[in-house]
Amino acid sequence: MPKQKGSVILPLSPEEILHDYRLAYQSRQVSLIGRREVLSGKAKFGIFGDGKEIAQLAIARAFRKGDWRSGYYRDQTWVNALGVLDFQAFFAQLYAHTDLNAEPATGGRSMVGHFVSRYINPDGSWKSQTEMYNIAADVSPTAAQMPRAVGLAYASVLYRNLPELAAFPQFSRHGDEVTWATIGNASTAEGLFWEAVNAIGVLKAPAVISIFDDGYGISVPNQFQMVKENIGDILRGFERDASQPAEKAERGYDHYTVRAWDYPALLETYATAAEIARLYHIPALVHVTEVTQPQGHSTSGSHERYKSPERLQWEAEFDGLKKMREWVLLNGVATESELTALETEDRERVESLRKAAWEAYRAPLLAERQGVLQIFDEIIPKSKFAAELTRIRNGIFTLPEPV
Repeated sequence: MPKQKGSVILPLSPEEILHDYRLAYQSRQVSLIGRREVLSGKAKFGIFGDGKEIAQLAIARAFRKGDWRSGYYRDQTWVNALGVLDFQAFFAQLYAHTDLNAEPATGGRSMVGHFVSRYINPDGSWKSQTEMYNIAADVSPTAAQMPRAVGLAYASVLYRNLPELAAFPQFSRHGDEVTWATIGNASTAEGLFWEAVNAIGVLKAPAVISIFDDGYGISVPNQFQMVKENIGDILRGFERDASQPAEKAERGYDHYTVRAWDYPALLETYATAAEIARLYHIPALVHVTEVTQPQGHSTSGSHERYKSPERLQWEAEFDGLKKMREWVLLNGVATESELTALETEDRERVESLRKAAWEAYRAPLLAERQGVLQIFDEIIPKSKFAAELTRIRNGIFTLPEPV
């Protein structure tokens, strides 16, 4: 096993880098447009993954078929990068479209940002999970993904160590599967998080746990909810000591700190963490720092109310998408004019996906309205209340959004 955390080089072609940037840009547009739709009254509560796009690109590149995600409601970039989610379905979820063909994860019944894989074939047989990107069904309570991550990661331990489980290759390839968990910094103050981190470490289970630290829990800064104000410092006690003899060197976590806007460092960090977890069942804690929230916590408020002008200025300067764009230009991956053209195309694409999701959501409602109007048209000529019924009919007909 490795004595040190090591370094894994992950070379990417210019085309792959541009693909990543475009995906991050599209995801940002989803967040921006999604907030607009909520605040215009057309959608339910909105909470999005803006500010976390670049880290999630790196996670997706290290994620392998057979791996498991036990994440939270800001993982839209990651799930889209895996091809598990398309953004039209994301908007369908935001609109609460109950048609599973439009919103296959939850049929519009969950808060936005909730994803799931389906594991049963139409005939009732199991799908081969080693050929899938596996998404454990998301739940809304913060930190609730952590106990689930324990079980998913421990399953890999069992599949590696119990010979009788070799008879089920559709579920595991000798325990090589990694469980990936994501959580916000504020939720790490919860007991569920600490019990899960301890259990995964004791079980030597292959998990990569990412903590996205934007310095706040909604409007509460770290200093009021986390001792030392730094979850990364607190977790240092879980870090393994690679200088110890082999048996002791395997105990504990590999610990990484990486900035949310540093695309190359994120790629290397997650590639390294995944390789060691996959091969040696040594879990990893990744403290992602300098995370920004371009739109604040959610559609329930504005972060301008509780962040200083200096903090807001810093967030604008260290926005991960902005920093990746600068990196792409600096390294000659694309020119300014090329990026501008791609961004225009991607912005229009996301808006077209939103429009398609909205029209699909409205179609049955419009059909139902048309049926009601036909009933009015039949009874109005025969009724002594024709004037009142006509007024009601016209009011229904002129509703801009019959939701």
